[in-house]
Amino acid sequence: MLRFCTHFVLIFLAALLIASPSQAGPSGSVRVIDGDTIDVGGVRVRLHGIDAPEIGQTCTNANGAVWECGRWVAQEARARWQGAHARCDMRDIDRYGRVVAVCRIGGEDIGRALVRDGLAVAYRRFSMAYDLDEKAAVIAGRGLHGHDMQRPGEFRSNSAAGSGAADPACNIKGNISRDGTRIYHVPGQYFYDRTRINTGKGERWFCSEAEARAAGWRRARR
Repeated sequence: MLRFCTHFVLIFLAALLIASPSQAGPSGSVRVIDGDTIDVGGVRVRLHGIDAPEIGQTCTNANGAVWECGRWVAQEARARWQGAHARCDMRDIDRYGRVVAVCRIGGEDIGRALVRDGLAVAYRRFSMAYDLDEKAAVIAGRGLHGHDMQRPGEFRSNSAAGSGAADPACNIKGNISRDGTRIYHVPGQYFYDRTRINTGKGERWFCSEAEARAAGWRRARR
């Protein structure tokens, strides 16, 4: 019954989108998932036109030290907007059932703020709206642009091509089933070894079960 209701909601949202390229989307309290994904009033939203480093992604500073830039971006976004009230304009629904939207808090476009401050890059494959914001951040060396960072899309592609986690300490596998169910597997579970993670499809690695549950995954039953 729950799966049927979920499919009905997605069909309804898609029908709204067809009627107009920009529709009023979800509004409500923000819960930050990562640098470009938030829950707004309980609805999972992928911010339109931006791309932020993945939670397991690392960067290298000027001294050659490797650090967890994806986790840092998520923490920065959480410090700014966690619990704030957002209003979103829907642009699309992605293949994982997430609403793709431009979201604002107090009139500020939070996607633009992330790109402007060097916490994300413009996702030019889908929008040129933040192109100049990224270029200004690069010139000023703001945020991630003061470090050696692989673009998130390239990181996901490279991770998908490999079979191991980007960080050996983050070895919990966040898998997405054919019906969209998010399930994580910990080492030692029955299906752990045969599960393959494709970050290009939204699957990901987690460093702890608490992190996986907070991102919306549930533990595999065996």
